[in-house]
This record gives sequence, structure tokens and C-alpha cells, in this order.
Amino acid sequence: MNEERTTREAVLEAEETPRAHHVCPWWVGYLIASPLRRIGEDPDAILAPLAKPGMTAVDIGSAMGFFSLPLARVVGGAGRVVCVDVQPRALSSLAKRARRQGLDKIIECRACTQDDLGLRDLSGQADLALAIHVVHETAYPRRFLTQVRDVLRPGGKLLLIEPKGHVSDADFEATRALCAEVGFEELQRTQLRRSTALLFERPR
Repeated sequence: MNEERTTREAVLEAEETPRAHHVCPWWVGYLIASPLRRIGEDPDAILAPLAKPGMTAVDIGSAMGFFSLPLARVVGGAGRVVCVDVQPRALSSLAKRARRQGLDKIIECRACTQDDLGLRDLSGQADLALAIHVVHETAYPRRFLTQVRDVLRPGGKLLLIEPKGHVSDADFEATRALCAEVGFEELQRTQLRRSTALLFERPR
């Protein structure tokens, strides 16, 4: 990334006006971690073509680990899953679930804020990033997506999923366009039962 692009992005991020947004209460995590959710979104099936043993992955908006725990089982002891959320109580629950399942040496929980994911120490290291049902809850979507891009290595993948109905077609397309604007290359679009998935790559 050249210096001119970096400077331009810094200006755009600084000028980004926070948008109206709603963050689900932490206890909703119990509902979205329900096994019934697998009917519409099976994390094992969704992650199968993306996650590999030994990977470093980040799950942004992880809540109580519906995707984080299956991801940790795939990357295994040689891998790492960094789980990021604005809800410390949800992360506490995730940490407990990880310990019960013997995954606590793989999963790391980090609380973040609306304007900072707190992942600068992992810059360029992640093989895979998940942003599942979370972009519509962000106050600064450009900043969010730029920070996600920066944590990925060249060739690293971003899986972005947003719920149908809850997110309008116009808002979804705006997010899609913003991903391209910050430098992601779109690889695939998949319609799930109640959501739409987009797979992006940070160009090599």
C-alpha cells in the first residue's frame, strides 16, 4: 500500500460521520448461539472451504462463539482464533464455553470499541476474517472494513454475512461497494436460508 493511499484513507476515516446503528444486547447472544440456528447457517458447512489447520483467524462480532468455536476446532492447536466484540459479557461467556470444550488455548477474546477493533498488533497476519451479522451494527463502517483489511495478509479472506430483511438491499449493496472501495476483491456471493454471504480477498 503506497503512502498516498494510506494518507487518503486516514483523511477519509477521520472525516467519517458515525451513522445511526443498533448494537444487540449481550444476552441476545444466547439466542444466536442456539443450535437451531444451524438450520439456516451451519458454521461447519460454511467454514469447510475456508478454514484450515494452523490458520490465524479473527472473528469480529463473535458474540458467544457460534462460529468461533467450530472455527477453533478446525484450525486446531497450531492455529489461533482471535474473537473480538464490543460486549465484554458476551466474550466472558465465550471464554467459559471455550474452556469447557478444551479450546481455550486456541481462542483469544478481545473487547473492542466502535471505532477501534484493537487488532493493530496482528497487522498482515490473519488468514481469515469473519464479519457475520455485524457490519450493519457498526457506527463507522469504512473504518471497520479498513481495519479488517489491514489485519489480513495478502491473499487472506473475509467472509461477510448479513441477515436478509433486517438489512435492506440498499444497505447491503452499500456495504458491498464499500468493501471494494477500501481494497477488497469480491470472490463469491452465496444466498443462505436467511442471509447473504460475500467472500472477499485482500489482493496479493
